[in-house]
Amino acid sequence: MKAVAMVVMLALNGYVYAQKIISEGTLVYTIATQTGSNAAQPDPLSGATNTVYLKGNLSKTEMSSPLGKETTIYDAKSSTGVILKEYSGQKLMITLTKDNWTSHNKKFEGIVFTPTTDTKKIAGYNCVMATAKLKDGSVMTVFYSPDINVNDKNYNQLFKNLPGLPVEYEFESGKLKFKYTLASVDPGAVAVSKFDIPKSGYRVMSYDESRVGKKDSN
Repeated sequence: MKAVAMVVMLALNGYVYAQKIISEGTLVYTIATQTGSNAAQPDPLSGATNTVYLKGNLSKTEMSSPLGKETTIYDAKSSTGVILKEYSGQKLMITLTKDNWTSHNKKFEGIVFTPTTDTKKIAGYNCVMATAKLKDGSVMTVFYSPDINVNDKNYNQLFKNLPGLPVEYEFESGKLKFKYTLASVDPGAVAVSKFDIPKSGYRVMSYDESRVGKKDSN
């Protein structure tokens, strides 16, 4: 009887601590920026959001701000996608092959997050802090929830090896510091049409064409 009771307890514990996996749904993050050490300066991205739509092997990440909108649509099955940029009335579509996608995310290759003993509750989730060092030498901090994760981690190569859902994270780009905070998680169905690639209205160019004249930071 004791052996049976032990098995039942282990099974119950496994159920209680089982990680919830999202294969379809919508994640919304708010974005805040800070220039240098002056937190009192106006936020150039005030009201900006980063919305992630997930459906099986399809993902769509849409960053909207007062400056414009940038969207990435990616099909993990074919390893192809597009980047849509809408700024100052101009609309540009950059096509990505499998090799382009790898090149675009090269700076995240081999990234490993190291969990720390720091924890805090964010947006209702118990989170663990982890740090990682990127190829360019910059250090990134993320608070993630080990209780929930995304089934297809290809939507964001940065967090492909993170053992949970990123709830709050910060990184620096130039003189700006960006902070993303999870605002909502909706596990509801997402229409497949959400991932349709526009057939008109955009100036189309290849990834290689978009890199001409640019210093490769990857």
